[in-house]
Amino acid sequence: MSLDTAEKQNLIENHQVHTTDTGSVEVQVALLSKKISKLSDHLQENIHDFASRQGLLKMIGKRKRLLSYLKDKNVQKYQELVKKIGIRG
Repeated sequence: MSLDTAEKQNLIENHQVHTTDTGSVEVQVALLSKKISKLSDHLQENIHDFASRQGLLKMIGKRKRLLSYLKDKNVQKYQELVKKIGIRG
């Protein structure tokens, strides 16, 4: 369920703000979104995995807080990120 190194590096390269960026809000949201989608697929097959469900809810909450922070700081970056990742309609 975790991301392998190649997937993680690809996400970081696509969303980084500058060349050495690995922890900006954009990168964190992109990584969390990928983990959430993988975990959602896992939970559809394993409906009784309650520990993973709890982890999924924590990840969703963290992504929501990061997006809220980004929206408060820079609405333009927020809208671009949401559109790029495709998490909201």
